[in-house]
Amino acid sequence: MTHAFVADRVHVRAPGKLNLFFEVGDVQDDGYHDVASAYQAVSLFEDVWAEPADDFTIAISGTVDVSGVPADDRNLALRAARLVAQKAGYAGGVHLDVVKHVPVAGGMGGGSADAAAALVACDALWGTDLGAATLHQLAARLGADVPFALMGGTAVGTGRGDELSAALVRGRFDWVVVPAEGGLSTPEVYAHLDVLRADHGALSRVRTPAVDPGVLKALRAGDPVALAEHARNDLQAAALSLRPDLRATLELGDQAGALAGMVSGSGPTLAFLAADAEAALELQVVLSAAGLRALHVHGPVPGTRVM
Repeated sequence: MTHAFVADRVHVRAPGKLNLFFEVGDVQDDGYHDVASAYQAVSLFEDVWAEPADDFTIAISGTVDVSGVPADDRNLALRAARLVAQKAGYAGGVHLDVVKHVPVAGGMGGGSADAAAALVACDALWGTDLGAATLHQLAARLGADVPFALMGGTAVGTGRGDELSAALVRGRFDWVVVPAEGGLSTPEVYAHLDVLRADHGALSRVRTPAVDPGVLKALRAGDPVALAEHARNDLQAAALSLRPDLRATLELGDQAGALAGMVSGSGPTLAFLAADAEAALELQVVLSAAGLRALHVHGPVPGTRVM
């Protein structure tokens, strides 16, 4: 099938995310884990430009270290483009320019945001008009975090994390994120969590994971203090076991006035919740003075969109 290009070049932006709450069930027979997450899209974005090409190619740059990002079909954005072409019966290709600002392998869903942006960019470039429901289905095939990158805002994710329902939120929440040198493999962190649970005699099946109602109440109230009391990440113990050097930064953030500090997703990026924008800036200054790269971000922000 042939398509008339809607534009010569399409620019799409997708947000990174934080897991405000993350509960992990035991490993299932298929090797995966059921989870319950409260996601929030934050103001650290990935930018993707798409333009017509004979084949599927990608160029990657950014303000973060992109040396470990594959530029072949292992890249989620390229796989997303191929999925759109396959679904729409499009016979051509696309060139993607990806500019990354979300830490790579940092637990903030940067690769998932790239994939979501590529889905939207190719759909817009080729005029395939697949619709939100179909794009969500394609996103779920690419990874658990890709559907949320499409959706944005704040949401509860269950199942593999891709069964989403919007969460009511009042106001904004301010965070300081601290990327760490070197990434952590998400499968490795999950596997290590299984080992830790087995070592502590907790290998039996757990109940179906669920988001703490206190988290949802705090979000509805726009109350960062209450959110700090209920925020939790089951992957944190495994991430800190693999990267014990992160503990000192968590302690520093706590001493500097963060309401809560936690590993973001599978890590190693750390996220510190602040009382407000002013408190976040003060925390950013303290962490930066300690030689850390500290970024002030806020959420919720919109999901993937054409610019």
